Amino acid sequence: MRWWLACFLMSAIVPARAADGIEVIQAHLESSEEGYKLSATFALDLNHNLEEALTRGIPLHFTTDVELRRPRWYWFDETTLNASRTIRIEYNVLTRQYRGGVAGSVQQSFPSFEDAMSLVRRPSRWVVAERGALKPGETYVVSTRLRLNLEYLPKPFQVNALNNADWRMSSDWRNFTFKAE
Repeated sequence: MRWWLACFLMSAIVPARAADGIEVIQAHLESSEEGYKLSATFALDLNHNLEEALTRGIPLHFTTDVELRRPRWYWFDETTLNASRTIRIEYNVLTRQYRGGVAGSVQQSFPSFEDAMSLVRRPSRWVVAERGALKPGETYVVSTRLRLNLEYLPKPFQVNALNNADWRMSSDWRNFTFKAE
């Protein structure tokens, strides 16, 4: 009887997690000449309401958040860095093409929805910290997540999005350690 109850509870938990629609598959920092770059891959499935809003001309903004903390034994962890990067995906009804790109930079055109979403699912590596921002030899806890950023929506949609679970998409924070070089 307990086994059956445990299976029932586990099956009830799994769909609730899958409903979020975003999961961090992998994430790590790389050291380069420019600084420390984040490499991440996300699993992302838009629900029907979000796809419909996109095809009707409402752009969607996905923000990747990164936080670096240095653990300390004598006090709270020191927050070394907070960085965010937003990718905008939109659909042009007249040309029937998707466009996407990092906010504030050049936009790319994509022939299909899946091609445009690959920009969000596998973003290019970006410098989250300059070369001298981290202390060499120190170990840092890096946290990252991806979320649908509702701040960029038109005001009437923001009100609707706050009251509708379909518009609240976010991954859990993915934590890993990184030793600065």
